[in-house]
Amino acid sequence: MAPTLSIIIIGAGPGGICTGIQLQKAGITDFTILEAAPGIGGTWWHNRYPGAECDVPSHLYSFSFEPKRDWTRPYARQPEILGYMQHCVDKYDLMPHIELNTRVDSARWQQENRHWSLTLSNGNTRQSKFLISGVGMFCDPSWPDVPGIDTFEGTSFHTGDWKDGHDLRGEHVAVIGTAASAVQMLPEIVDDVASLTVYQRTPQWVTPKEDAPYSDEQLKHFEEDPDALNHSRAHIRSGLETFITFSDQEILRKAQAAGLRNLEIVEDPSTRRKLTPDWDFGCRRPLSSNTFYPVFNQEHVTLVTDAVETIAPDGVKAGGQVNRADTIIYATGFATTRYLSVIDVYGEDGQSIHDAWVDGAVAYLGITTTGFPNLFMLYGPNTNNGSILEMIEHQVGYIVDHITRCLGQGIEVLSLKRERMQDYNQSLQQDLDNVHVWQGACGGYYRGNGGYIVTQWPHTMDEYSRRLINDVDSFNELYSH
Repeated sequence: MAPTLSIIIIGAGPGGICTGIQLQKAGITDFTILEAAPGIGGTWWHNRYPGAECDVPSHLYSFSFEPKRDWTRPYARQPEILGYMQHCVDKYDLMPHIELNTRVDSARWQQENRHWSLTLSNGNTRQSKFLISGVGMFCDPSWPDVPGIDTFEGTSFHTGDWKDGHDLRGEHVAVIGTAASAVQMLPEIVDDVASLTVYQRTPQWVTPKEDAPYSDEQLKHFEEDPDALNHSRAHIRSGLETFITFSDQEILRKAQAAGLRNLEIVEDPSTRRKLTPDWDFGCRRPLSSNTFYPVFNQEHVTLVTDAVETIAPDGVKAGGQVNRADTIIYATGFATTRYLSVIDVYGEDGQSIHDAWVDGAVAYLGITTTGFPNLFMLYGPNTNNGSILEMIEHQVGYIVDHITRCLGQGIEVLSLKRERMQDYNQSLQQDLDNVHVWQGACGGYYRGNGGYIVTQWPHTMDEYSRRLINDVDSFNELYSH
């Protein structure tokens, strides 16, 4: 049996990478990062479909302690982001702490020994005093509940697990779903395929964006002027802070108007109507693209809005008709409301996290939850907003502070008080209810089984940081130890 570590981190994505770096800076080196994939990067490892990119402007999408000055365009694509993550791992010498191809199947709190015991997919076990989850929101691909998926005789895969090496040239391709991954991917494959049939359940608001690659002169400016990047980051951040609360009606009105102007690119009136949402901008995740709508002007592209009835051996049946397909691509997103419950986790008295979260995931400031001692989460429930890298940095600072305090003071068990969790979540849900556009009947991934929002943070990034800082001084009021 392996010795008990101080800390185990699940996931070598941005959260795990940031945590490892900050633990080392705090003088804590007794930690291991367990990663199920064969490479680091988390969502940026798995989401390698053509056109995959970040929807936060590049200059803000890097850690504040390791800014990247040479992003090639305003919205970075997956290969460049993955390269940045690898750079961070290499520069801060994290690889000796990372175990790839190591999936965690379950984690159980051992009350008598005051540590976590993890069972891995290879049958081995690991122990640690503290457990940090870096699995986030986008780790569990969501598949449509459609009969016949296993009967399809062609090639099929999810955008979150792209089939490397599969050549789409000359194929008849069906894409099920029109949310973020489809908006980014369709323009990249449309010119290669013989035919493209797109199955849409709910139309999206897709606004235009400024994304021309940076010129050599611009790149030189960001490289040589020490203030240029900081000014750009501050400008982007200021705009995000104003936007992400969805409380400024003028901003929302202008965004929706921009979406309608973007739709004018679609030449066929019937297709344009089908692509036009009947819900207010902001009700679902905002999307942006300059190249998505022109896809539907090509003669070999068909938009189908009838519900998918079944997957046939040779294609997709919708509206009573089977459309032939050589390849089906599922652009159907992720099970975003599961968070750490993608793993079987058992806390005090053997309580399962599935039972604790039966109505939806809950966590104090998205980081810790009652009944699961010495457990912290990154990109946990209700922390989705703004630049997630900044949110992660705030969370890592909070976690490292608490672990350092426990190690320094000999605190063996840290458990969030139940009444604090309840008070916090009640107040949070009231704030979420006040975000008008999130109450619309537009579907989306925000709500858990109990019907309440479990993904979104309703305030600014500044407000999130302020609450974390204030709570450091409330340690004894919040936690039993």
